[in-house]
Amino acid sequence: MRGEAFSVGRSGRPAFQVLLLLAALGVVGLLVWQGVTAHGAPNPALPRTSPGVAVLDIAVLVFREGLECVLVLAAITASMVGKNQPHQRPIAAGAGAAFVATLATWFVAVGLVRDLGRSVPALDLQAATGLLAVVVLLVVMNWFFHKVYWGGWVTMHNRRKKALLAGARDAEISRRRLAWGLGLLGFASLYREGFEVVIFLQTYYLQMGGKIILEGVALGLFFSGIVAMLTFVAHRRLPYRKMLVVTGVLLGVVLLVMVGEQAQEMQLAGWIPTTLIGGLKIPAWAGLWFSVFPTVETVGAQALAAVLVIGSYFMARRKTAPLPERIFASGRGKCG
Repeated sequence: MRGEAFSVGRSGRPAFQVLLLLAALGVVGLLVWQGVTAHGAPNPALPRTSPGVAVLDIAVLVFREGLECVLVLAAITASMVGKNQPHQRPIAAGAGAAFVATLATWFVAVGLVRDLGRSVPALDLQAATGLLAVVVLLVVMNWFFHKVYWGGWVTMHNRRKKALLAGARDAEISRRRLAWGLGLLGFASLYREGFEVVIFLQTYYLQMGGKIILEGVALGLFFSGIVAMLTFVAHRRLPYRKMLVVTGVLLGVVLLVMVGEQAQEMQLAGWIPTTLIGGLKIPAWAGLWFSVFPTVETVGAQALAAVLVIGSYFMARRKTAPLPERIFASGRGKCG
């Protein structure tokens, strides 16, 4: 798609900003309402007591991964205009196949977790899957990883695309091989993100069941679909950088909550000790919304997670400073 096709008229920007503001106010209103109607700290021995928080957590992660997928696909298809426009079809087909494969992976993962649940104590299984979800979220939140990811993953896809198209022009590969190659590009672009989401969701499935998962995923896919429609159908240039930063901040909050919950679940399972912090008084809302509890292990784990994420951000800025210009060049139509 053409670079100019990504541009957004000035008249459309205020409306888009108003929509973002209304969405933010809606989220804040939901948080305030939930905070007023729910009291006390959650008991990790029971299913999570804040389904609304779980839905928002899942929706934010799904939207974040969907946004990254849209950005990668936009980078790959940015130069496919004119006679090369039909090459977008196998990429779209590959992405569709990846979505189906993600659904299949979900059922496989749920089956494996269910089988493990027959031989592993519930608290141990919940602690193990929660720890895996925290690892996935740390990877998603790792700024240094994402610098390498965007600098290498997107570049690799573009090089592969250029090689396929050049080979087709030189009659070195058949039309069928070209379609398969482009389809695999689309498949890899989406399935990588989908696999991360599937692994992350297993702990929520154990804690709250499938209904919460369905609601959170549906909400995240809804907003991801809007971004995809604006990018590929309405040809709008969206503020990808700002959107990634905003969702990154939201995921940072989700990470702190999950780390606090995970540390307490590991305490209940007997994996780590419980050391109370004498004299430390934590309000009920802090335990409800951020899983901040007066123990050395929970507070220390959250502090360590914050240090890792913030430290990786500054490390990424020092070692890969020029990358952002290349990463987001696709939004301006510069990706070849």
